[in-house]
Amino acid sequence: MELLVEGTGPSDPFLGARDRFETEYDLRQSVTVRVRRDPDERTRVSHNSPGHTLIISQQAATSAMARELALHEFAHMHQHEQHHPSHTLSTDEVIFLALSGRSIKRRTLTHCYQIANHARDIYADDVWIDVSPTAKLGQFFESGLAAALVDRPTEPVGWERLTGDADPEITAVNAAFAVGLIERHGLVDQDHRIYDLAQAAAIDAPNLGFNYFRDRFRDLPTNPTESEFRSALVELTQTYVAQVQCQPEQSGAAD
Repeated sequence: MELLVEGTGPSDPFLGARDRFETEYDLRQSVTVRVRRDPDERTRVSHNSPGHTLIISQQAATSAMARELALHEFAHMHQHEQHHPSHTLSTDEVIFLALSGRSIKRRTLTHCYQIANHARDIYADDVWIDVSPTAKLGQFFESGLAAALVDRPTEPVGWERLTGDADPEITAVNAAFAVGLIERHGLVDQDHRIYDLAQAAAIDAPNLGFNYFRDRFRDLPTNPTESEFRSALVELTQTYVAQVQCQPEQSGAAD
C-alpha cells in the first residue's frame, strides 16, 4: 500500500493505520493524505485514476482517534476498489427513487443523505474493526452522543454524523446507528453507558422507531447484491421520511 502524507499534521497515525490495515488487506491504488488546517469537512475521500485522496483536518489528524479515522477511510477505499455495492451505487439515484413525487423539507433531505452515509459506514467498519483494537470506539460514540443530547456544538458523532444541535429525529437515528454497529461487532457490554444515552435519544423522538433503525443497521447483509442494497436504502429513506412527516409541527419552528 503506497502512502504519502502531505501538510502540517503528523504522519505517524496514518503510517500506523497503514501497517495495521496491511495485516489483512491491501489497496491496489496509492493513497495521498492531505492534512489541512481547516477543511470544510473533518474528512473527505475522493477516488480517481491515479489513486485515492484523503483530506483531513489538522484537528482530526492530531486527535486521539486519528488512527481509527484513517483505518475507517482506508476501509472505504478498499470497498470502493472491491466494487462493493455500498460504495458503487449512486446515493442520488437511491434518494430519487425513494422520494420520487414527494415534497419534503430541505433538512429532511439532508438527513436522508446522512442515513445513506450510515449504511456505507457500516460496510467500511466491517472491514477495519476486525484488524484493530476497538476499545476507543465505544467511548467515541458515547461522548459524541452525550454531546448531541445536551444540544451543544461538537465533533460529528461517529464518522459522518451531524453535530449536537441536530433535530431529535436524526439524533435518534445516529444513536441507532451507533448501537447497531456496536451490536453488529459485539464491541461493548450491555451495561455500557451508550445504551442509556441511546434510550434518552429514543425518548426525545418517541415516534421515530429507534428499534427499527438499530435493527436495520445492525443486520444489513454482509455481501448484498446491488439490488439488495438499493432496496435497503430505499426502505430506510422512505421510513425516515414517513416518520418525520407525521410529526406534529412545533409552534414557531423554522424550516
